[in-house]
Amino acid sequence: MHNLKNVSLELPRNKLIVFTGVSGSGKSSLAFDTIYAEGQRRFVESLTAYARQFLERMDKPDVDFIQGISPAIAIEQKTTARNPRSTVGTTTEIYDYLRLLYGRIGVTFCPKCKTPVRRDSVATVIEKLGELALQSGELKFYLLCPLRPHDKVTLAQELDYLRKKGFIRVMHKGNVVDLTDGTLPARAKKQDVQVVIDRLVYREGDTGSRIADSVDTAFAQGDGYAIVRPFDGVEEYRFNRHFECSTCDARFEEPDPRLFSFNNPYGACPACQGFGKAVGIDIDLVVPDKEKSIRDGALHPWTTPKWHENLRSLLRIAYEQKIRIDVPFRELTPRELDIIFRGADGFEGINDFFKKAEKKNYKIYYRIFLSKYRGYTVCPECAGARLRPGALNVRVGDRTIAGVVALTIEGAHEFFGGLKLSTYDLSVARRILDEIRKRLDYLVNVGLGYLTLDRLSATLSGGETQRINLATALGSSLVGSLYVLDEPSIGLHPRDTRRLIDILSSLRDVGNTVIVVEHDGEMMAAADHVVDLGPGAGEHGGTIVAEGTMAAIRKSPGSLTGRYLSGELSIPVPARRPIGGTKKIVLKGARENNLRSVEFSVPLKRFVAVTGVSGSGKSTLVHDCLYAALMREKGDYSVQPGKYREIEGAALVDAVELVDQSPIGRTPRSNPATYTKVFDLVRDVFASTPAARVKGFTPGSFSFNVPGGRCETCEGSGIQTIEMQFLADIELTCESCKGKRFRNEVLEVRYHGKSIDEILELTVTEAMLFFGAAPQGKRIAARLAVLEEVGMGYVRLGQSSTTLSGGEAQRIKLASHLANSQAGSHTLFIFDEPTTGLHIHDIAKLLAALNALVDRGNSVLVIEHNPDVVKCADWIIDLGPEAGEQGGRIVAEGTPEAVTKFPRSHTGAFLKKYLGMK
Repeated sequence: MHNLKNVSLELPRNKLIVFTGVSGSGKSSLAFDTIYAEGQRRFVESLTAYARQFLERMDKPDVDFIQGISPAIAIEQKTTARNPRSTVGTTTEIYDYLRLLYGRIGVTFCPKCKTPVRRDSVATVIEKLGELALQSGELKFYLLCPLRPHDKVTLAQELDYLRKKGFIRVMHKGNVVDLTDGTLPARAKKQDVQVVIDRLVYREGDTGSRIADSVDTAFAQGDGYAIVRPFDGVEEYRFNRHFECSTCDARFEEPDPRLFSFNNPYGACPACQGFGKAVGIDIDLVVPDKEKSIRDGALHPWTTPKWHENLRSLLRIAYEQKIRIDVPFRELTPRELDIIFRGADGFEGINDFFKKAEKKNYKIYYRIFLSKYRGYTVCPECAGARLRPGALNVRVGDRTIAGVVALTIEGAHEFFGGLKLSTYDLSVARRILDEIRKRLDYLVNVGLGYLTLDRLSATLSGGETQRINLATALGSSLVGSLYVLDEPSIGLHPRDTRRLIDILSSLRDVGNTVIVVEHDGEMMAAADHVVDLGPGAGEHGGTIVAEGTMAAIRKSPGSLTGRYLSGELSIPVPARRPIGGTKKIVLKGARENNLRSVEFSVPLKRFVAVTGVSGSGKSTLVHDCLYAALMREKGDYSVQPGKYREIEGAALVDAVELVDQSPIGRTPRSNPATYTKVFDLVRDVFASTPAARVKGFTPGSFSFNVPGGRCETCEGSGIQTIEMQFLADIELTCESCKGKRFRNEVLEVRYHGKSIDEILELTVTEAMLFFGAAPQGKRIAARLAVLEEVGMGYVRLGQSSTTLSGGEAQRIKLASHLANSQAGSHTLFIFDEPTTGLHIHDIAKLLAALNALVDRGNSVLVIEHNPDVVKCADWIIDLGPEAGEQGGRIVAEGTPEAVTKFPRSHTGAFLKKYLGMK
């Protein structure tokens, strides 16, 4: 497959195996495109044709023979969930078990009386009789039921009907009346009459067979209601078979798993259809600048002359209501905000103001006015819980299901660990609780305790998604399977790597084979078997250079990995670090998500690393606050920044570039050559050849993205996809162009003996040598040299961008910025874990490229965990000390050597070894 060179390999079953090697050496081709693809294909092919159409289907890998392979499961670093209904709870299946738990043992509480609601039965009535008989040992009582009145029927007719049914006694205001010889008072009302079902005695230890029959009769005659009245007391004890509050008679829906599903119309909030958000008035648009006071115009709608009277009304009642009108809006208390939004005597609140405006929505002025303040806000009906009101009345312990999913995974783990249930409830819910606790335990162990269960899956990073999938796989308790993982340590702080290794080891110990594509030295040390591919990348890789234990890899002379692990090669610590004398961008008062009013200073024209344990707030601080705030300062209002007070120094940079791991293109026609604009130069060179000029070809004739010179049968993709209903879609080479993408007339044009198609088949290194030999190709070779510098020399110019990993896409973006950066322009480059997918050898190349950006007068900010990168940074900003609620603070900042001296910094503790400190 791909660049693998006739590889033969024997792997031990039920072991932890690590595939390593330089980037592009063929690790993923062997692990995913060969081993996983065959294991998954064999399993899918064993199913019926009907089942196969719903499963992912993969082509048969290019391999001669595979024996002893198990059904395979791939856990990749892809954030595939874009569904706004998908959450951490639903992805891990914890929410499904929560629905079952609340549907089976949940207790409904009346929202008015705050008392539990329950349905009575014969058993609960007899249980109550036993409690009442405790003191004297026996209880004499009347068993009654209310008279069921019928419309247009007199009381006398009702009593006659009772006599015919065999009921000869009734009770009226505490007095028993015999219907055979007694009569009720003339003015008696139906609601004061109760039917005497029986007169009974309950003795301690009585099995109560006659009592049970009588109670059942009372429920049947009383339309689900029964009453116990002791002979010697005036207090009545009421029971009912309906699910309603015994105090206020409000009736409720019985808990059912469907009631707690926001993906089901039965349980979803009718206002937001289970999304938790609805179109409404966005407070951030109403109060765009929370640093302003009310007097200074914090309430934007009331700053215009038309609505200024509303502001004056607020100012008039402010003294009486004790509302501070001269302090920043963000400092107002919840009581003050409640009055501002809900109103008070003599003042119409913001909510009523907008409700009145919406009633005049038929006028275009009001529609334009309202559109300025509309946005997706928390649903006012369910307060973001996504469920209908009936579901939010049900509790287990002291929490509703919405309260549980709002907890962090660590908080939920503690809640269920300390949950106290009755013997009956425990017998019903024991297996459900075991499944919930087991899954929560795995999520905590893979370092995701800081996530909340209602966190949207689409907002997770690739590493978080992968670890959630890993925890889900562990929770399913499969045995005899083959797990293939793609760099699970990415996004994980070195502190948590040990726990991840323990998880993978437990997966192996229960009888599974675990294959991990990884570069982490600690992971290799824990593996039972290591396979090192190389020796180079692309065409220079695809062979196994060493395999065996970690010790065997270290001793292998041909293994680049072994040379780094043994210490023969290493990334050196910079001899000196430029410190002081630099200007800064300062972000003040960052409060988004878990950030604790952080003041964040980024030294400019330096290589700065933002570090911290997973979930400490790095991405929130850099992506949501700093990057978005700078983009807004530069005039781009498409990105909504997180909460912050102010930003200083934005004018010191000319531009801001976020270089993340998103794909460089989403179609097969997109490739490294087109993204880096190298292909534009190549097309110009081909259009200037004599043959092209004779045929009248322009640079556009050599493009496969527009009509003209491309093959129109496949529209320049070189392949045709045929959909197969019950089998994998078949991709066939285009019959017209034989996969070459261009018309024959275009392919006849050659530059130094090669057609445009043959140029696209060259690797970056080969193309650099090819174009460097001719004067016309010097500019092309110079641009390709940048790709070579960032370790992408093995990639083919025409390789589809859909086949590139996130790390490769990021490095191509880096090369594009290096090639296009203009002298004298100061750009702040922000990188999110640029070491993803990189071998130690390639990290050295990456560091050289990042330092080249700084040397050209730019600033570089990286979010990173890799100690080899962090130790080479000029300045470190370490967040923590822990994740989630225990994070969101800057615990250390300074040079790497200075950070090691902060006792609360986990990053500092790990850096000591890499800096050669004790």
